[in-house]
Amino acid sequence: MTIDGAGEQEAPEGFGARVRSALAWRWGSQLVAQFITWGSTILVVRLLDPSDYGLFAMSQVVVTALNFLNGWSFASSLIQAEKVGEREIGQAFALLLLTNGALALIQLLIAPLAASYYGQPEVAALLRVQALIFLAIPFTALPTALLARRLEFRGQGIANLVSAIVAAVTALVLAWRGFGVWALIYAPIAGYAVRAAIMCVAARLWVRPVFDLKGAGRMVGFGGALTLCQLFWIVQSQSDIFIAGHVFTVHQLGLYSEALFLTLIVTGRFIPPLNDVAFPAYSELHKAGRSLGPYFERTMQSVLLVVSPIYIGLSLTAPEAILVVFGAKWTGMAPIVSGLALVMPLMAVQIICSPTVTATGKERIYLATSMAGAAVFATSFLIGVQFGAQGLVRAWWVAAPTLLAITLALTLPQIKLPLRRLLLAALPPAAACLAMAGVVAALRLVLPADIGPVATLAILGLAGAATYCAILFLAWPDVVRQSLAMLRRTPSDPLPLPASGPAPGDRTSTIAD
Repeated sequence: MTIDGAGEQEAPEGFGARVRSALAWRWGSQLVAQFITWGSTILVVRLLDPSDYGLFAMSQVVVTALNFLNGWSFASSLIQAEKVGEREIGQAFALLLLTNGALALIQLLIAPLAASYYGQPEVAALLRVQALIFLAIPFTALPTALLARRLEFRGQGIANLVSAIVAAVTALVLAWRGFGVWALIYAPIAGYAVRAAIMCVAARLWVRPVFDLKGAGRMVGFGGALTLCQLFWIVQSQSDIFIAGHVFTVHQLGLYSEALFLTLIVTGRFIPPLNDVAFPAYSELHKAGRSLGPYFERTMQSVLLVVSPIYIGLSLTAPEAILVVFGAKWTGMAPIVSGLALVMPLMAVQIICSPTVTATGKERIYLATSMAGAAVFATSFLIGVQFGAQGLVRAWWVAAPTLLAITLALTLPQIKLPLRRLLLAALPPAAACLAMAGVVAALRLVLPADIGPVATLAILGLAGAATYCAILFLAWPDVVRQSLAMLRRTPSDPLPLPASGPAPGDRTSTIAD
């Protein structure tokens, strides 16, 4: 049996239609699912205390670190392969079962050590229960890869929506019933289980694992290289919580971790689903001999046009936004959110760099940037933690632009894209955000202090959004028209731009999660 849909010659309009359909399902379903998650999160945050999130963050360092080693890249290798048969699928299945079984056992064994490190005995119990997550991953990763290879994302979309609803309802009910931190533990487990069941049905995964790995050298090599990259990503993405967990109080860690979660929502939740589509799309473009430079340039501009005003606006209005949305007991995280949001547009660009090298078989560049990220971020956090939460924020200010500069220096020559063109593409959102910041800062100076946080947030938000849109429409109308045209393309139009690329865009997910 051979899986169709990769490596075959196809008319650009046919490929473009598949990309648009895949993007609509994957990103659209993620958008709806995230709104469901946001609504649940806001209610749960109001029911729980910062200390609950502090305990959860401590356990998540271990879970997330092991999750990055879950072998998802073995399944991802099926996307890049020219031909895939039943034996290759069975071998990937076997590798996933072995890897995640081992990770579940490791988590059970190190649970007491983690609890001792943090000085919080309850962390051990949290970790033992969360080991169940690894049992569902093989039944999610493999069908995800098979569907992505065929650019079929309708099943994934349905799975995302249903699992989001199940997880949200579980979290709300348990938080309301007084389960405390356990509401944050059981909710994702329920979501994982439901998603795995739906994905297996959608992908028609009726194969047996093949533990004879003869002939699986390419799969192991590709998966091993990406797993090694994930190892360095663990250091980059989890070192702040790991280091701070030994220094901060549970309350302080809860404020920082939740502020980080809030500021990583866009880059960590919306860009990776776009990456799921872009990775197989970029792979097909590369196999067809087409340059990825123009696609990456337009991808970066499109991503920045969306994420930049969100993050700069959040930075400017953090005090009011936190008070209105999360409540008075969370106001301590407002300055953390304000500082972190400033560098998140750079992280968005960082995330979309990796597919240009992984889809073309340049895993060594991905590995080099992952090693650089681990070194830069961990060193910055070790220094910054001495100055409290704001010290970690300033560590982000140093580490994020440094890593992006290294990544662009290694990536752009591979796709033959001059840095000057990239900077020109970033100019419209950057200039519009600068004007927006000026208007919001000026308004804040003249607004009466007694109008309240809700009115202040509404006035500043509307004024900022209006300024951003006005600058773009007046100074760069062509950029706006091109972006809108991409959304309105019909199947007969030229190949559209995939909106992003696969990379570890989330501190709690793998490349394809």
